[in-house]
Amino acid sequence: MSVEENIEAQRAAYGEQLSEIFGRVKQAFGMNQSELAGILGMSAPMLSQLNSAQRVKIGNPAVLQRLQSLDELAEQLDQGVVSRDEVPGRLEGIKASTGRFTRTTSMVSAEAGDAAVVAGMRHLLRAVASGQQIKEAAEQLESTAPALAEVLHTYGIGPVGPAHEHFTRHKDLF
Repeated sequence: MSVEENIEAQRAAYGEQLSEIFGRVKQAFGMNQSELAGILGMSAPMLSQLNSAQRVKIGNPAVLQRLQSLDELAEQLDQGVVSRDEVPGRLEGIKASTGRFTRTTSMVSAEAGDAAVVAGMRHLLRAVASGQQIKEAAEQLESTAPALAEVLHTYGIGPVGPAHEHFTRHKDLF
């Protein structure tokens, strides 16, 4: 496959090119590529190949989970949900995480609270569809199922803050 085809495959798999995610995370935490690779638990050359779209997918589920956690933390930091003082400890926690498969949102909610449920919903949508696909689906549903369109938009492509607010308003439905 060509680099262009790999970029499109990354967009289909992750909703955006991995270099965009890596860049956003590195900028948020002021880290270089080697430091990011260390937190993710992958070699710097592998990260470089993913970043340049010489490779398409992250094969290790724990590494993917860490990247998702870093991206969420960057968003929380940007929105002021997490303070700069909390970042070093949170980064160490992400680095030490092994990734774990959870079976239901109720199990996640009991263990980690509302933030984990929101993160799980966001990760699920992003795992099954690209950002563009979610946006198109939300637009198609807007006139016939506006509440479902709102869920797709809020959890699938919107920032984490409004997703938390939406969940807080609707969690009594669970």
